[in-house]
Formats: sequence, structure tokens, C-alpha cells
Amino acid sequence: MPHLLHIDSSLAPEGSVSRGVAEAYAESWRKHHPDGTLTHRDLATSPPPHLNWALVSGGQTPPEQRTPEQAEAVKIREEYLEEVESADEYVISVPMYNYAYPSTIKAWLDQVIVMGRTAGGTAGDGVLAGRKVTVITAQGGSYAPGAPKEGWDHQVPYLRHAFEALGADNIEFITVVMTLSKVNPALAAFTDVFEASRTAAEQAARDRAAA
Repeated sequence: MPHLLHIDSSLAPEGSVSRGVAEAYAESWRKHHPDGTLTHRDLATSPPPHLNWALVSGGQTPPEQRTPEQAEAVKIREEYLEEVESADEYVISVPMYNYAYPSTIKAWLDQVIVMGRTAGGTAGDGVLAGRKVTVITAQGGSYAPGAPKEGWDHQVPYLRHAFEALGADNIEFITVVMTLSKVNPALAAFTDVFEASRTAAEQAARDRAAA
């Protein structure tokens, strides 16, 4: 049976644009896969541990020689790895904070990027090879060519490289822009751009989930 892993990372429990678009994806996916399995992990309410020496050294130590701290760190990582390995489709929602991604996403990726197991370093060589990966991103402004802060997007480029390192060769980014236009007077003129972007993103998410 098909298995979708749904990852959210926005700090906002309600009103999050990235969560809303990802939920549109999940709803469409459930509709088209009534017998499928959906696993949801919320990185905001249950943050993954940041990479530490106990995990790194524990992974290089035979199980019977690990300290209790190493054994616990490896056990926690195994939970994240098993979720990724057991799914065959993924939707990950990622807001932009300070021109990049939440630290929880970096921590999660540090848990699941394991060279020789899940990661090969290039697209098509890793756990995500041949599996559909959809990344929902939300950005307060716009970083498109010609925008005042063109080149300040340190969110999408990193995520693309990280997921490709996990083997992703069927990856699509769905991005909503100008999310701050509702609350920042300086961006109020772009409210229509935001609304159109969100509507288009929700439809794109539904369509991709149904494909």
C-alpha cells in the first residue's frame, strides 16, 4: 500500500501558510489513496535533537560497545530513519525564517542523512530515488530575479541540494510568496500577489498529490 510521510516545521500551530498548503496535499492524497498509510511528524511540537557527538561517535561504534548516551542517540535517529525508509512519498512544509529554513528542518535532515544508508550524495543515489518528493515553501517576500533581495533565498537552494543528496530525482518545490503582505504595511501592495500565489500553490499541491 502507498505510504506518505508528511513533515511540518512551521512554528505556528494555526494560520501557517506552509502547513495549509501541505494539508491540501495530504487531503488530496488521502482522497486518492483511501487504503494508504499517512504518517505525520510535526517538527515544531516535537523537535528532533540537533546533531551531537554522542550520535556521530555512536554511529561509528559497535552496538555492544556504545555508552548509554550513544545508544540513546542512535535509537532516536533510528526512529527518523525508519520513517523515511518505510514511506514511498513525501510532502515537507518549510517556512522561511530569516532568509533560510527552521533549525528543526536542519536537525531532521542531520538525523536522516546517513552516507552509505540513506544518502549517496547525488540525485538518483539514495533512499528517495524513484520516490515522489514535494516540498512546500512559504516566503514572506519575493526573491525572484529583479526583486530587491534577489539572491537572499537560502531556503530553496539548500533544501534542493539536501534532498538530492538523499537521492531525490522526482522533486517539486511549491512556493508561496509575499506571506507577510497581510501583516507588514510595507508589503501591503502585494496582498493580491500573495493570495494568488497561495491559491495556485494549493491547487498545485492537490494536483501533484493526485498524480
